[in-house]
This record gives sequence, structure tokens and C-alpha cells, in this order.
Amino acid sequence: MGPPPLKLNVGRDGDRIGALHDDLLLGILERLDLRDAVRAGALSARWQHLPYRLSRLHLNAGHFHRATLFEGMDAFEDAACRLLSVCPSPAAGKSPRVIETLALTFCVSAPHLSSIGRAVEDVVSRGHTKCFQFDICSRCRDGTRRTTQLLTELGKQFMSFSSAHPVAFGWLTFLTLQDLAFGDSDVADLIRGCDKLKDLKLRSCRLVDRHSALKIETPHAGLENLWFTRFRCALIELISVPKLRTFWCWSRKNPLVRFGYVPELYKVELGSQAKASQVPFALSECFSRSATNLSKLYLNYGCQMNWIKPEHPKELTSIFNNLNSLALYNIFSECDLSWTLFILEVAPALQKFRLSRTQHPFVKVSKDNAEKTNIVWEPSKGLKHLNLKLFIMFGFEDEDKVTNYIRLVMEHAVGLKRIELHGRSPCNGCDAIDLESRRRRSQADEASRHRIKEQLTHGSSSSVEIVIC
Repeated sequence: MGPPPLKLNVGRDGDRIGALHDDLLLGILERLDLRDAVRAGALSARWQHLPYRLSRLHLNAGHFHRATLFEGMDAFEDAACRLLSVCPSPAAGKSPRVIETLALTFCVSAPHLSSIGRAVEDVVSRGHTKCFQFDICSRCRDGTRRTTQLLTELGKQFMSFSSAHPVAFGWLTFLTLQDLAFGDSDVADLIRGCDKLKDLKLRSCRLVDRHSALKIETPHAGLENLWFTRFRCALIELISVPKLRTFWCWSRKNPLVRFGYVPELYKVELGSQAKASQVPFALSECFSRSATNLSKLYLNYGCQMNWIKPEHPKELTSIFNNLNSLALYNIFSECDLSWTLFILEVAPALQKFRLSRTQHPFVKVSKDNAEKTNIVWEPSKGLKHLNLKLFIMFGFEDEDKVTNYIRLVMEHAVGLKRIELHGRSPCNGCDAIDLESRRRRSQADEASRHRIKEQLTHGSSSSVEIVIC
């Protein structure tokens, strides 16, 4: 016989859920959106104290829909202060409340920042918070024009907020900032003041002087992940960020990034839609020889000009010696692809190579975009790469230029085990392209696939597996 059925002490009103132990009810509430959890707490006296015992709180000012942004921040401030500072005394034999995860999303609003900062410091100073996140934007989401003067003023308000509440910022583990302008040293000062910060994201931010370089020298910081989306400055220079592992940057111009002392750097993603006023840059001028741990490199060309300047392999071999995964995204479809094999010469440990060709009819091309030209780069005749095992191509077309390129990959990558050929990548913003890609795949019958495979392997002794998706 199995164990006896669980018996609940059901009240006179037949509330079986309400009869559950507090820990079980908290487990239910912590799987809900915070708004729903608070609403559930208002159902009955039995539930009212539970929202104030949640160990995971994510409060978003965007959920407080009011007539004005200021009124919404009023409501957010009131809710945050109540949920963070109201902690009823625990009943006998029960542990005090612990907030292990705290995430607050709100706008820079000077009248509200002080009370939010005090409430947060009261929580994190207890030492139990393991994950603490701020997601802070300017007021520009309400349609306010993004002038440099406004973003500069909001940037100053934010920096004053961080200076006034060092305890709170000292416990931050994740920080996202959007639509703010900073002084030349503000970002570095901020990182130095956030002892526990692991992840920093800067979206549509800028330096007040856009012709200045953003220099980050934080030798004692624990920052591991750094993200820049359309950050406007002359150069991002990481002089010393010893714990940095991931760097991601998407810009409207060449990804002018210079890595200094970054011995733990593991993954780099760079993306740009280069302008006509810019010239290609050299990867050797971007990467530091201290980045000996670099294993993953992803470059996104945004369907526009290739912004890499040809270099002799000796300039890059020491930098990419441990690279094992490469992805080149959104190369314009008319481009000759032979130049991409330079990576085989400079990355002897490479095991996975992913390439994406894009011909998107709905890509908006600015008049200031640079001319799409091919890069002239011939691989060495005696090149033999031993470690590349997987080659994946999106945007595959049954045409001589493409099949000749794949045969070139097979010729030089003598250790290749598998080739995957895909049609156009599904487009998240365009159902028509996705439907077209499905039709194209469905039309690739077995006979045509067999013919393509024969074209690729004709005269070759390679035993590589070719998969046409």
C-alpha cells in the first residue's frame, strides 16, 4: 500500500489553497508576476502578509500606468518602499524575511531617487541579497526629444544618485542604463564604485563630448560582461578590465574598440553598418595580445560594407591562437567569400565556423552607407587546417560562386567532418521572408540535393558529411 493521502486543514469556507503552509503559498506567488502576487495578497487576510515575505522581487515602473511619467514614478516609489521596508516580525520559530533577488526597473526622476535608494540600502545592507539589478532609463520613453542637453542633465542626476547611495551600488550585480550622457570618466568611476558588478549594459548612451574616448581602467573590478548598443563616442578603450569575459558592441560606425589588459576575455561580438566616411580597420589594432583566452568571435556586418582591412596572417596568429568558434553574420549576398578563409590561417584551433549571407529586400539603406565592395584576400596555397570540424552556412544558393567557395573550404580544412547548408535565415521582423524560406527549403527535393552534393565532392577524396537543410 502507498502512503496515506495528504490531508489539508480546510477552513469553513472550503479554501483548500489558503490552508496550505506559508512556504508553499510563497512558492506559488514567486512564480507569478509581482503585480499578480500583490493582487493575490489582497484576496484575503490569510494572504495579505505573503507579498512582504517574497524572496524574489522584480518591480517595473512601466507597469504603473498613470497619466504622466511623474505620477507613474510616484506609484512605483510608493510600492517599492512598502515592499522593501515593510517586513512584519516573523512568527515564533520562523526565519526572518530574506530578499535573495531584487530587480528594479525605473526612470531617472530626481524627486524619487533618494527614497528608492534608501529603501534598497535597507535591504541589501543585511547581506543576504545574491542578485541585485537596476534597469534605469531616461525619461525619453514618454516621447521627450533626446537632446544632448537633456541626456546630460539626466546623466548627472544618475551619477549623483550613485554617489549618494554607495551601499546600494556596492551590492549591484547587474546594471542596465539607457539614454544617458556621461562625462569622460563617469563610466569608469561607476564601475569602480560597484564592487560586485558583473554585468553592465549601456544602450543608446553617449559621452557628453562625442569626440572623446571612453577609457575604462578598473584593475580591481570584478566586471565580467560589458555590452554597448549604439554608444556614441570616438573610441572605447578598455585599458585594464582583468575579469572581463564577454564584450558585445553594436554601433552605427566601425566598431572602434581597443582592448588593453583583458586576460580573461573569452567571447567578443562586434556589429556595425559602416558609413561612407569610414574606412575598414585592422583587427590587430583592436585586439590585445593579452587576450590569450579569446575563444569565440562573432562579427555582424549588418548587410553592408565589410569593415575588415586585409592584414598579413602574422599580425593575427598570436591573438587568435586559441579561437575555436567563429561566426560572420549578414554578409551581403553579392560579396565574394574567399576572403573569409583568412581565419583558417590565423586560428589553428578553430573547430566551428558559421557564415551567414543576407539578401533582405526590406533592409533600410542610408545614403551615407559605405559602398559594398569585395575584400581581396587569397588564402595561402599550402594552407591545411587540421582542427575545423563543423562548417555552417546560412543563405546557401545553388550557384557557382557559392559552391566554389564551399569546395575551397573543403580543400583547406582537411579535418572537416560536417557541412550544414541552410537557405535564408528566418527573419524575426518579416513573415514574408520566413514563408519564402520555407518554400525554398520544401523545393529542395532529394534529386537536387544529391546533385549539389556531387558538385561539392566531385574530384575530392573528402569524407565530410554534407547536410542540406
